[in-house]
Amino acid sequence: MNDIEVKNILTTFAKTDFQDDLIKWFEQEQRQLPWREDRDPYKVWVSEIMLQQTRVETVIPYFKNFIENFPTIEALAKAEEEKVLKAWEGLGYYSRVRNLHSAVKEVHEKYDSKVPDTAKEISKLKGVGPYTTGAILSIAYGIPEPAVDGNVMRVLSRILSIWEDISKVKTRKLFEEVVREIISVENPSFFNQALMELGAIICTPTSPSCLLCPVRDHCQAFEEGVQSELPVKSKKKAPKPLAMTAAVLVNEEGKILIHKRPSQGLLANLWEFPNHETIGEFPQSDELSQFLNIEYGVKVKLGKVITTIEHVFSHLIWNITVFEGIIKNEIEENDRLRLVTPEEIEEYTFPVSHQRIYKSFLEQKG
Repeated sequence: MNDIEVKNILTTFAKTDFQDDLIKWFEQEQRQLPWREDRDPYKVWVSEIMLQQTRVETVIPYFKNFIENFPTIEALAKAEEEKVLKAWEGLGYYSRVRNLHSAVKEVHEKYDSKVPDTAKEISKLKGVGPYTTGAILSIAYGIPEPAVDGNVMRVLSRILSIWEDISKVKTRKLFEEVVREIISVENPSFFNQALMELGAIICTPTSPSCLLCPVRDHCQAFEEGVQSELPVKSKKKAPKPLAMTAAVLVNEEGKILIHKRPSQGLLANLWEFPNHETIGEFPQSDELSQFLNIEYGVKVKLGKVITTIEHVFSHLIWNITVFEGIIKNEIEENDRLRLVTPEEIEEYTFPVSHQRIYKSFLEQKG
């Protein structure tokens, strides 16, 4: 999609009136959110990373806790990874916080703890894509840079009647060019935030509240009655189910065995209870016992099934059968295999699925 086609899309669009209506609404109706209390680029950055694929209501307590623990770039840069992961525990998508931690270290060392204020510099930081770049520059620094996420593409698909598939990279680039043309140069911070806010609370994926929309008079989809058909988005492949077994294993001293996941891949470096993908050649308990002995040198007596857990990722569904068990031999601990007390276990970061496993174990024990 080239400049001529973008201009065609905007031929009859009343840009200034749209800006005025949108920003006026945001000034009056914006939600009071902790990252909006000031324009600290670091806080804007943290909030935008947290908000990726996560609801605002979920993020608020995490953001407050994270900023309390790491109030400045310097504090986060100097923090141990384990403590950073613990502060993120439960938000998921842990690669986001690892990238944030790495990028903050670079900002601390290279930019004297000041978040860069140019697209060229910000976009080179680990984990900072076009959207986050635009959000930081526009919200924190007042620079008219597009910040295009799913909310923004949905809103503008309807406003401008754009029927391109928003799951495609070229379509995102189209919307970035559109925003460059229509963004308020005087108040890019409120303009971008207002588009995001509109998509979050008014122009929602299903059943948009068109009668409450402050820019309804500018919306071609509303005028044509096709708002429920936009945006166009191709369906993703269904996630693949995976059968697994796991065990909460306790030794004679009451210590619990935990394992650290590999440093690369899904849920990298998080702690977990020993688990295994089920092959199905033997009964689940026999298969898991054999795996534990071969993989970790742990001999166990498995007891009853204490719970079954389903955990859905974007590409995968874990179906985990969880046993309780007793460790029958001495364990040689290392950096990735540890025996911890129930008190010590609170210091380690577990993915949500394994938090649920431990909660079920505690409930079984009363």
